Amino acid sequence: MMNRRNFISNSVAGMGVAALSSSASGELPARIHGNNDSWPSFPKGSRLLFQGDSITDMNRGRNLSDRNHYLGHSYVYLIAARLGVEMPEAQLDIHNRGISGHTVADLRKRWNTDAIDIKPDLLSILIGTNDVGRRVKAELFESDYRAILDASMKSNPDLRLVLLDPFVLRTGILLEESAWSYRREATDQMRMIVARLAKDYQAVHVKTQEIFDVAAKTVAPEHWIWDGVHPLPQGHELIARNWLREVGARWPSSK
Repeated sequence: MMNRRNFISNSVAGMGVAALSSSASGELPARIHGNNDSWPSFPKGSRLLFQGDSITDMNRGRNLSDRNHYLGHSYVYLIAARLGVEMPEAQLDIHNRGISGHTVADLRKRWNTDAIDIKPDLLSILIGTNDVGRRVKAELFESDYRAILDASMKSNPDLRLVLLDPFVLRTGILLEESAWSYRREATDQMRMIVARLAKDYQAVHVKTQEIFDVAAKTVAPEHWIWDGVHPLPQGHELIARNWLREVGARWPSSK
C-alpha cells in the first residue's frame, strides 16, 4: 500500500508544475515535489505567526472562531495547507496577523498585542511595500523593524525568525516610467535593509524580489502580480513554495 508521503510526492510530481527557486542563476527546477528533501521540522504544537500588510492579510477573518476564514487566502493559507498535510503529527498552530495598509511603524504600534502576546515559536514578517508607497525614510524603516525584532527576541530568545523582502513588478499602476523607477529603487533600498536584518538576527531570508524577477522573465509580470504590488494566486504560491524551501533548509526534517 502506498503511504501518505509517497502518495503526496507522486500526486504533486505528476502534475508537472514548474517550480521557481531563489537561486542567483535563476534556473527553474523541472517540478515541485510534495516529498521535498528539505521539509521543515517543528516541535509538536509549535505556533507560527505571520505578520505583514495586505499581501499577508488577504481578507483574513477577524473572528478567530470562524475556521473557514481565519487565515485569509494569501501565501499563509498555502503554507498552512501544505504543512497540515505533510506533517499532521506536528499539530501546528498557525496565526495570520497581517493588516492591509500597514507599515513597519504600524506593526510596532500593535506589536505587544499582535505578536508578543501570541507567544510564537516562529515569526515570519513580510513588510515594506506601504513604507515605499508612503516614502518612509530608510533609517526609520530600519529602526522600527529592529525595535520589533528586539522585542520579539527578548520575549523568546529561541524564536525562529523568517524575513521576506518587499517586492514589486512593472505591471498595473507601475507601467509608467517615473512611477516604476521610484518604486523599484525604493523597494531595492528596503530589501537591502531586510537582508542586513536577516544577517544580524540570524533569520531565514526569503528573497521574494529575486523570485518574482525570475518569474517575470519566464512569464509576463502580470501573470504573477496584477497591480505591481499584490500577487495573484500563482504569485502567492511562489512565495509559499520558496518559504517552505528556505525554512526547510534551515531547520530540516529528519524524515
